[in-house]
Amino acid sequence: MQANSRLPTSAQTGVHEQLGLLLDRHIAAPYRKPYADYNRAAFDASLERRARRAASAPLILDSCCGVGESSIALALAFPDHYVIGVDQSQTRLNRQRPAPLPDNVDLVRADVVDYWRLLRAEAIRPARHTLLYPNPWPKIGHLARRWYGHPVFPTLLELGGVFECRSNWKIYIDELVFAIGHLTAHTAVCEAWAPPAPLTPFERKYLASGHALYRAVVTL
Repeated sequence: MQANSRLPTSAQTGVHEQLGLLLDRHIAAPYRKPYADYNRAAFDASLERRARRAASAPLILDSCCGVGESSIALALAFPDHYVIGVDQSQTRLNRQRPAPLPDNVDLVRADVVDYWRLLRAEAIRPARHTLLYPNPWPKIGHLARRWYGHPVFPTLLELGGVFECRSNWKIYIDELVFAIGHLTAHTAVCEAWAPPAPLTPFERKYLASGHALYRAVVTL
């Protein structure tokens, strides 16, 4: 397979100088936006399905799962876990697949901003949590659009578990590592990553394009 995906380009050369101040503002003013009705309904329905299928199984949360390829791979890799993949696009989640979904995976159409907060409110802590190849928003002025620049990011960290994020833009992972260290007592590191098999279509495309990949994994 050949691809010509372009690397993120940015005038930024390291961790954004305003990231620490932005994180401090989010801690001082916790995110309290009301939940959207459709997100609450989707969350409640997903918990009902989990209760019916595998109430006692450890939870894996696959945030921004896209077409769900990573959620399926995680379900097959961890057959004793229950995987919930969340994405805001019903079109992506409805993508035709060559085989039925495994019994231990559920794909949910919801905004993760509300889904994360609802999990915290219900004291549901995933055993593992993945955020694979999020939009890097590489322009200097787009810092607040990156997940660790969003005011909900402290909530993500409070969910705990083994958290993993991957990107083809090293600065994204460097900043994520900075944010984790700034907001928690945990230490994460940015590492070069060569997956044994691609977990997502983006990972497959980036590998075929010859991109270097990076990840951070931390037990929160």
